[in-house]
Amino acid sequence: MTQLTDDKKGSHPGAISEEGYHKDLGSRHIQMIALGGAIGTGLFLGAGSRLQEAGPSLVIVYAICGLCAFMILRAMGELVMYRPTSGSYVTYAREFLGEWAAYTAGWFSFLNWAMTGIADITAIALYMHYWPIFSDIPQWVIAFGALLVVGGVNLTGVRYFGEIEFWFSLIKVLTLAAFLVVGITILFMGVDVGGHKPGLHLISQSGGFFPHGFIAPLMLIQGVIFAYAATELIGVAAGECKDAHKIVPRAVNSVIWRILIFYVGSIALLVCLLPWTEYEAGVSPFVTFFEKLGVPGADNIMNFVVLTAALSSLNSGLYSTGRILRALSLGGSGPKAMSKLSRQSVPYVGILATLAIYLIGVGLNYLIPSQVFEVVLSLSSLGVLGTWASIILCQLQLHKKIREGKIAPTGFTMPGAPYSGWITLGFLIFVVVMMVFDYPSGTLSVASIPLLAAIFCGGWYILKRKNHS
Repeated sequence: MTQLTDDKKGSHPGAISEEGYHKDLGSRHIQMIALGGAIGTGLFLGAGSRLQEAGPSLVIVYAICGLCAFMILRAMGELVMYRPTSGSYVTYAREFLGEWAAYTAGWFSFLNWAMTGIADITAIALYMHYWPIFSDIPQWVIAFGALLVVGGVNLTGVRYFGEIEFWFSLIKVLTLAAFLVVGITILFMGVDVGGHKPGLHLISQSGGFFPHGFIAPLMLIQGVIFAYAATELIGVAAGECKDAHKIVPRAVNSVIWRILIFYVGSIALLVCLLPWTEYEAGVSPFVTFFEKLGVPGADNIMNFVVLTAALSSLNSGLYSTGRILRALSLGGSGPKAMSKLSRQSVPYVGILATLAIYLIGVGLNYLIPSQVFEVVLSLSSLGVLGTWASIILCQLQLHKKIREGKIAPTGFTMPGAPYSGWITLGFLIFVVVMMVFDYPSGTLSVASIPLLAAIFCGGWYILKRKNHS
């Protein structure tokens, strides 16, 4: 237990990243951050187009990608149990892999959330334009307004971030719960939906479980895996949690069941309630179901839900980047100014720097409003994979040190370690390979790797030279 005792004294390499933060996040906040991160527009909006491409076999894709997300969460959970820190994967990478790895992990995370944030403010503007009352407001004005609101929340204090995120996530959870209750009731009662009698027979009548063959669902893996992005935020939030060692394991373990219920269960239910051919790209499959059922206003309700999902993502991303940039700064892998905290114990310089990047997104919404999504999402995907890979690599090193007796067991070992870690890492590499064949967005992502490598290396060289001068 010597290791744990030393950590508390502040002698640990990453302990400095904890200084100054308030422990204002409670159990309900952590639970919802973990769950809310796994539920986003990838399910509410993206499932319609994916059902068109893969049919009922989409259930398998979501299950496989959900298992990968769960393993990453368990790896993150074990690292948190070893030592909670708001620096999260940056601090862990610094300790287990070295400063270069911390630098890479942190800036990959920043790349992900910076690009995702631009996509989020674009999505918010598009969702607001759905209602006629907002249709005449320029897209960039709405994007800028969303930026001001979420920026204000994050600069005020972590308690306000946690509260807002709790309610955003609760809206998503309650919406899916309502669908599951209604859908299961309709299924067992045999009530016709849009002229179709629900049941498993709809799958066989619509071309079977693999209507487009085995390749179609395989090609969707690289898209579906990103629907689970943000589940790793629990690692960042744990550093400002009142009792992380008690709360985090419960939150992590509950996520796998909720992923099965909300993601896999929802898709399975959708294909049993209506033929998969009834769902359309660009239209939420939940809206399609409720409209076929004759529920008035279903489109407006779901538009509100996906709007809150985009706001939730923007809110979480801004929270994460502020803490990650501070962790980078404290280790010398980022500008020194990023380490500053406000009177509310908020890393305001990092948050303001991220907001400055988001302002570029506002400009893009003015200049090329119809192309913003494709430009930024292709880069954010690499940020997600880089962050997840760093988490797995850190957990593998932690597991090795525990086996060697250098670190006390955490009591929350990743299932199947270390083999599960290597399998998960291999799966992430497989996703990168599959992205090559996903033209144009995936191909563009992979093609940008040499450019990103050059930028990262250049930045590292400049920082190290500045620190040594």
